[in-house]
Amino acid sequence: MTARRTLALFAALCALATLVLGLLVAPYAPGTVDQWTERHASTLSPALLNTLVLPTEPYVLIPAVVVIAGICLYQRNRLDALLAVAGPLVAIALNSWALKPAFDRWKGGTLAYPSGHTVSLLAVLTVIVLLVRFKAVAVAVGAVLVCCAAIGMIGLGYHYLTDIVGGVCFAPAVVTALRAALSPRRAREPSTG
Repeated sequence: MTARRTLALFAALCALATLVLGLLVAPYAPGTVDQWTERHASTLSPALLNTLVLPTEPYVLIPAVVVIAGICLYQRNRLDALLAVAGPLVAIALNSWALKPAFDRWKGGTLAYPSGHTVSLLAVLTVIVLLVRFKAVAVAVGAVLVCCAAIGMIGLGYHYLTDIVGGVCFAPAVVTALRAALSPRRAREPSTG
């Protein structure tokens, strides 16, 4: 299987997971897991919770996207620079304008599923994982950032855990689908028969 097909398959599976989870949780009141995580995360200090949410904020993510795109352009890799900018933009736009209204899950007066904070962070992290050589390190650091941000978002009452899981599934679906679309196609080998 080619890398392009692998990316497309991964994107399809992530999108399917987002859809299935959304259909299972969006129309209903928060479940036991959502309530349990909220109860425990809310015991932390507001200062700590606000610090944990920092990686999801636009004033952190926008400069990160600019730096990533700048490095790609410096290395004369326009497709990677395009992915660095378009991946998060498309994921955030689709989440805000299509998925959230479609699932119609509310928390604290705002649409909550999938978590926009999580989609923003995961879209940038997915771009980084796709572009760097040391993927295992990038995945490990990204997982720590997402877990910390999740605790912060839940503790501050922004999202339920299931909203965050939906964002964790959706952002990589969009970014890897874009990567597959931007990947150069292999030329077909001439027929010998």
